[in-house]
Amino acid sequence: MPLHDSSPAHPLATALALSLGAAVALGLSRFSYGLLLPPMRADLGWSYLLAGAMNTFNALGYFLGALATPALMRRLGVWRLLMAGCVLASLFMLMSGLVSDTTALFLQRVCAGVASAFIFIAGGVLAARLGSMHSQRAGFYIGLYYGGTGFGIALSALLVPASLAWAHAHGAAHAWQWPWLALGIACLAATALMALPARAIGEAPRAPDAGRRFAWRDFAPSLAGYCMFGVGYIGYMTFVIALLKQQGMSATLITVFYTLLGLAVVASSRIWARMLDRYKGGESLAILNAVLGMVTMLPALTSNVPIVFLSGLVFGGVFLSVVASTTALVRHNLPPASWTAGISAYTTVFALGQIVGPVIVGWIADGPAGLERGLIASAVALLIGAALATRQKALAPPALRQPA
Repeated sequence: MPLHDSSPAHPLATALALSLGAAVALGLSRFSYGLLLPPMRADLGWSYLLAGAMNTFNALGYFLGALATPALMRRLGVWRLLMAGCVLASLFMLMSGLVSDTTALFLQRVCAGVASAFIFIAGGVLAARLGSMHSQRAGFYIGLYYGGTGFGIALSALLVPASLAWAHAHGAAHAWQWPWLALGIACLAATALMALPARAIGEAPRAPDAGRRFAWRDFAPSLAGYCMFGVGYIGYMTFVIALLKQQGMSATLITVFYTLLGLAVVASSRIWARMLDRYKGGESLAILNAVLGMVTMLPALTSNVPIVFLSGLVFGGVFLSVVASTTALVRHNLPPASWTAGISAYTTVFALGQIVGPVIVGWIADGPAGLERGLIASAVALLIGAALATRQKALAPPALRQPA
């Protein structure tokens, strides 16, 4: 992969293509499971705890992948790791359509999580690199990358019901397997479309080892707040569809709900771009976590369709911008040579939160309070994350530090 400072000829098109990496890593590989949880649970006889554990195992893989990514990135380069992750994630998605054993499915979710971490971190580094070439629009390009998750969510909302209907029409023994196959094919197509534009961004030139290095203590409040975001948001994305089905929402309305949520994710790159450019500390993370906490509890409090749709639209318009806010925080406070370490650290605590979240919400949902109480617990975690993030201050440039 080339080492250069020149910008791609069409940066917006490049950012859009790069956003397909986030679509594969999260939109298709992870968040499609919210739509597949109800039919898989019904067919395989799972409890909510076991169903939630599918995303816990995915997050475990994501955690392991995040730990391995910095070393692999140094060895392979950013673009090669991005491509390897995309191909592997696609293959593991296809494999889910070929098995029905719970242990095999859990193993697949771990492997898909590892691949997703490779994609998400490598793509985030390339997005930050593209943003550094266009500092006036950096927040927009970074947000657009993470907003690509919405393309995957919207496509999942269309592919999963259609594939399920087709499988039922053909008398498939496990109808939920067909959507996994369709999603795997979609991942491969997205990978092919992304490959050349992502390569055009290039690796950052090797700079002298100067300036601040990433240190966990410098970012402790925002890392803790981001971990709580992982705990809270994943409960909503794992179980909200199951809750809506339980409340009696029609399949058509559920498809519209999830499609709109995905489109709101895409739009979020524009909505919050100025804020991500303006704030250098934990302000963006705190604001976005607080908004998420408030809308996460709405489906637990009412089944009123307009209010539930409002929850989905606002949630979609906010939650991936939380991820973008941590990349912006790294970019504002660290030199380019430390971006990989910073983004990997945030991805690691994000994964830890996601390991815990689905199991907690699933355990609560299996109790007498049901899924509603589980979503309330998710909202509380998000509000705690907001409070923690308020303590994150922007770091003064090393040259401006006063001697002790």
